[in-house]
Amino acid sequence: MEVGFMRSTALVTVSLPQALARQAEKVAKEESRTKSELLREALRLYIDTREARQTIAKRQLFDLIDRVQERANRESPTRMRSLVGEAVKAVRGSGQKRRLG
Repeated sequence: MEVGFMRSTALVTVSLPQALARQAEKVAKEESRTKSELLREALRLYIDTREARQTIAKRQLFDLIDRVQERANRESPTRMRSLVGEAVKAVRGSGQKRRLG
């Protein structure tokens, strides 16, 4: 009967451009760390930063919704449909750089 063991880590193979691989090697050596430790830290930092950006984006979206609701109370339904249409086009990347309103 074969007795195996469970790894507490996952083995991942990553391809890097040569220049980036050399930089990673240099930084790891300067900091007396392995490349794995360096990449783990970089990935953790990226994930934390990404989560922070998402939190900020959600907050900005809710602020925008609040402003739209406030404006909807002041504008005519026709004008609001026009503004919403412009906003949708802008979000979809239609290239419009015009400021709404």
